[in-house]
Amino acid sequence: MSQPRTSRRAAPVEPDELEAPAPWGRQAWLALLVMGILIAAVVGSGLLIKHAIEPVVPAALASCVTSTQIAPHEFIGPQPMCITAKQNLQATITTSQGDIVIQLHPEVAPVTVNNFVVLAIHGYYNGLTFWKAEDWVVQGGDPHGDGRGGPGYNLPDETTTTPWGLGAVGMARVPGGAVNGSQFFIEKADWPSPGPTAAYNRFGTVTSGLDKVQTLSPSDTITSIAIKVS
Repeated sequence: MSQPRTSRRAAPVEPDELEAPAPWGRQAWLALLVMGILIAAVVGSGLLIKHAIEPVVPAALASCVTSTQIAPHEFIGPQPMCITAKQNLQATITTSQGDIVIQLHPEVAPVTVNNFVVLAIHGYYNGLTFWKAEDWVVQGGDPHGDGRGGPGYNLPDETTTTPWGLGAVGMARVPGGAVNGSQFFIEKADWPSPGPTAAYNRFGTVTSGLDKVQTLSPSDTITSIAIKVS
């Protein structure tokens, strides 16, 4: 008589013999926590930087809007008027060399000052270079960075008897052409003889930061332009 066969079924595995995944250790949780803090810090700093470079618009200029924009740094036409000739307007141009404060002159060049103010408070000039720097002048506000760019429109001639000289601010123009809509220049010294032979829309005067103007070069940029109304 044959003997009964011994069962070859594997013995049941006791619970303490099961292979369980390694539990999360304290170091893993700390690593996740540190990573989360770093991500939050990066995002937060980015928001702070964005907020810092956004132009602060004075309440008196809250209604200033641009004309229809058809491309980056390009508009369908001139900027709508939103300032008055009686307003006391001041522009602070923050550059890679420091701040330059300009007293604007809407009483003699209202269209030019309005254009500059509207572009400035909407961030048009942020990041643009002073593409031209000569012994007597620096020039910026060209989105192309080579002297050929502009906002897509020109400005009318606005003449004034206010003398040119150190610290005078005007708008560029091609000889024989119209006044550029965004490119402006600052005099670092007297205008070479014979002086200006056309209207260059003198719309401002530097009141602080002439030493910064003297150091500007084509590698320098405009960080932002803040407008103050008083």
